[in-house]
Amino acid sequence: MKTTFTVVVAKHNEIQKLDLLCDSQAISITIKPEDNKERTYTDSDFYKCFSLLRKDNPHLTFYCKGAKLNVHPSSMSSQMSLGLKAYELVNGKEPSLDDLVFIFDYEERDLTSNPDEQRLFYLKWTIS
Repeated sequence: MKTTFTVVVAKHNEIQKLDLLCDSQAISITIKPEDNKERTYTDSDFYKCFSLLRKDNPHLTFYCKGAKLNVHPSSMSSQMSLGLKAYELVNGKEPSLDDLVFIFDYEERDLTSNPDEQRLFYLKWTIS
């Protein structure tokens, strides 16, 4: 099944919308930015696809939960939602279902264009 999610992005401080075509059969996200060079990112879940997309487009700031520094999926949330749901983590606190977020929901705080920073936060969280 293919589903399109529209997210807000900033490019050189200019706010715009970008469509993400998510294919649940291929587990991929396809974008067609202004330059019309369609690109597809494939991995084992959508969170990882979104990480690849962001890593390949560091000039874009994505205003969504999946780009928030403290958002990371658990193994179970990744398997059950194909990575479309992840936990908003707080240091020293075990996450609950209340902390589960949809990665393409709008967010404007604590964003990062670098998925490695999210991974580092997650690793620090595991020992907090």
